[in-house]
Amino acid sequence: MRRILLAGLLLLQPVALPAANVAGVDLPDRVKPQGMKQTLVLNGAGVRRKFFFRIYIGALYLPQPDSSAAAVIGSDAPSRVLMHFVYHEVSRDKLTAAWWDGFRDNLDAATLRALTPRIGKFAALFDDAREGDRIWLDYLPGQGTRVTVNGRVRGVIPGADFHRALLRIWLGDEPVAGDLKRAMLGLD
Repeated sequence: MRRILLAGLLLLQPVALPAANVAGVDLPDRVKPQGMKQTLVLNGAGVRRKFFFRIYIGALYLPQPDSSAAAVIGSDAPSRVLMHFVYHEVSRDKLTAAWWDGFRDNLDAATLRALTPRIGKFAALFDDAREGDRIWLDYLPGQGTRVTVNGRVRGVIPGADFHRALLRIWLGDEPVAGDLKRAMLGLD
């Protein structure tokens, strides 16, 4: 009788299930990054592909769901972009080039010039990215964008202007991939 009662109680326990499984990667539906008072919810996630290869899963976490790229970019609320690499290896050089391309494609010349020192510091925080590696880009209002790689904080880049420029890589007029932009905005 005790076993039946215990089994029944176990069945009534809440089970934490991931909100999404993208390309075999489980993503939590909520996160509470260190130093943030607010819990963030999964806004959307998708796969960054280059040619026929899956490179990483990109996920966007916000205080509340929002499908407007302009609203997300313009907000000063906390946020997280998660990059979970599924490709066997992306060299530091290729990752650095991709960061610079993303900024160049989405910023006017004056803004790019103004942000160049911080973009350089940001790009220098990364090593080769291997399958299973996770990069968290957490925006903490008043502090800046905290870069964490596999659970280790690498640095903080100050400024809401930098954060807005970074979000444009995925959500801007020239995103790294249109399908990933739609997925991160919860439109797909």
